[in-house]
Amino acid sequence: MRRTLLYGALGGVLLALLELIEYQHFVRAYPAEVYGGLVAILFTIVGIALGRRWTQPREIVRVREVPVPAEPFVLDEKTLRRLAITPRELQILGLIAEGLSNREIGERLFVSENTVKTHASRLFDKLGARRRVQALQRARDLRLVP
Repeated sequence: MRRTLLYGALGGVLLALLELIEYQHFVRAYPAEVYGGLVAILFTIVGIALGRRWTQPREIVRVREVPVPAEPFVLDEKTLRRLAITPRELQILGLIAEGLSNREIGERLFVSENTVKTHASRLFDKLGARRRVQALQRARDLRLVP
């Protein structure tokens, strides 16, 4: 409502201004320039108004649900003994679960990358997995890693 009144008032002021400066003279002498100027002013005003509206920062609220475990993680010792997983293999499984590469695991444990590959290969055989993701899923199902 206020904008309509504002634009109406501006239009009235422009008309009154054109009357004051002998509108008829300018229309006859410079018809394209007058109308072009009026259109340019109108588009400038509308462009500024739209630009200010579109560039105003908007507050974005993102809600993310974080799953909370119902109970704390408890390692299944029976499964660990049944599969004959060594403490070093379990340690490597935990580091794989953290998302570390073989090289990063080797650096953290101060062993070579080939040693990590050997332990990981034996671990995958014991878990019946062919890839890291399969091993991690099986280990989570067996309650060997959180």
